[in-house]
Amino acid sequence: MDGEKIQAMRQEIVEGHIEKTMLKLAYPLIINNMVQVLYNLTDTFWLGRLGTEELSAPGTSWPLVWFFMSIGMGFATAGFAFVSQYIGAKDYKKANRAAGALYSLMMLFSAFVAIFGLIITPFALDFMNVTPEVYPYALGYIRVIFIGIPFSFTLFAFNFLLRAVGDTKTPVKINMFTVFLNILLDPLLIFGWLGFPEFGVIGAAVATMFSNSVGSLIGGYLLFKGKVGIHLSLENLKPDWDFYKRIFRVGIPSSVGFSADAFGFVVLTRIIYIYGTVAFATYTIGDRLTHFMFAIADGISMAMGTMVGQNVGAERYKRAKKIAEKAMLTNLVVLSIGTLIVAVFRAQIFGFFIKDERVLAESIKFVRYFAFSLPFFGIFSAVTNVFQSSGHTKKSMILGMLRLWMLRIPLAYYLGKLLADTIGVWFGMGLSNFLAALIGFVWFLKGSWMKRIIDH
Repeated sequence: MDGEKIQAMRQEIVEGHIEKTMLKLAYPLIINNMVQVLYNLTDTFWLGRLGTEELSAPGTSWPLVWFFMSIGMGFATAGFAFVSQYIGAKDYKKANRAAGALYSLMMLFSAFVAIFGLIITPFALDFMNVTPEVYPYALGYIRVIFIGIPFSFTLFAFNFLLRAVGDTKTPVKINMFTVFLNILLDPLLIFGWLGFPEFGVIGAAVATMFSNSVGSLIGGYLLFKGKVGIHLSLENLKPDWDFYKRIFRVGIPSSVGFSADAFGFVVLTRIIYIYGTVAFATYTIGDRLTHFMFAIADGISMAMGTMVGQNVGAERYKRAKKIAEKAMLTNLVVLSIGTLIVAVFRAQIFGFFIKDERVLAESIKFVRYFAFSLPFFGIFSAVTNVFQSSGHTKKSMILGMLRLWMLRIPLAYYLGKLLADTIGVWFGMGLSNFLAALIGFVWFLKGSWMKRIIDH
C-alpha cells in the first residue's frame, strides 16, 4: 500500500474542509454515473429502434441479474467499511489484508453465482409473468450477462476498494473506457453494422459482457502491480477464513438487504406486467431517467460514504454526522431541480426514446404520480449509505426492506387494484419513497450508527 499517498488522502478526509473534500471525491463519481447512464440510455435508444418488446428485454432482465449481483455487492460493502475504517485508524497493513480477502472472496463467489444464475433464469422469467413476446429476448439477454458475472464481481471489488482509500478518479477512468467501448459495440452487434454479426437484443448483452470483462482485467492488473495505492499479491489472496468470517458477519445483512431489494423489483416487475407491455416500457424509460437524475445524488452519497467510513474509523463521529447532513441537503436540492425539469419536458424526453403514442400517454401518469418522491429518495439513499459505510449493515438492510416490502410492493399492488389503473401503481411507488425517507432520517438522527466495527 502506497503509504504517503493514502496518508495525504486520509488527512484531507478526516481533517480537511468538508464541502471542498466532498466535491473533490464526488465529481469523478458523478461523471462516472453520468457516463453509465449515457450507456443505459444508448442501450434503450438502439433497442427502441427494434420495437417495444425488444426495448423491454433489458428492463425485464435487470431485476433478476441485479438480484444475484446484489449478493456480491453486500460483501463489497463490508470490505469497503473495513478498508476505509482501517485507513481512518491509520492501520494500513490491516487495510491491505482486508482488500486482498475481499478480492479473493469475490472471485470464489462469482463462479458459483454464474452457474446458479444460468440454471434458474427460465423459472425466474416464468415467475415474473413476462409476456410471451418479450420472453425469448429477455432469456437470451440474461444468459449472456450471467456468463460474464465473474468479471462484473471483480470490477465491483476494484471500484469499492479504491473508493475506500479515497481514490475516486482511477475507477472512473476505467469505467468510462468500458462504457464508451460498450456504446461503440452496441449498434455494431445489435444491427450487424461494419460486417459484425447481427445479434439483435443479444448483441446489447454481448457488448455489456465484453466491456465489463476488459474493465475487470485492467483493474486486476493495476491492483497486482501496486499502481493504485492498494497492492495485492498472491499472498494477500490466500483464503483468510478468519477474515472471511468477519466480512460475512458485516456483509450478510447487506447482501440480504440488497438482494431482498432486488427481488422486490422482480416482484414489482410482475405487478407492472399485469398492466401489459406498454406500462412496462414506460417504466423502463422512466427508470432510466430516474438513474440519470440520480447520477449527481449517488456521486455525492458515495463520496460521503468514503468520508463517513474514514471519520468513523478515526472516531470523529460529530464530523461524520455533519458530513452526512450536508450530503442530504445537497441531494434534496439537486433532485428537486431535476424533478422539475422532467415534469416540464416530459413529452420531449419520452418521445426521444420511442414514438409509441400509448407509451407517451402512460408517461403523463408516471411523471405526475411518481416524480414528486425523487427528492425524498435522495435523503433515503444518503441515510442508507451512512449505515453501510459505518458498518451498521443491519440498519440499512431493515430500512431497505421496509421501503420495498412493507411499503412499495403492497402500496403499488393494492392502490393499482383499488383504482384499476396504473395511476395506483405509480402513486404507491412514490409514496413508499416519501415514507421511507422520513423513517430513515429520524433513525439517522438517533445516532446509533456512530460506532466503528474494527478492532484496533
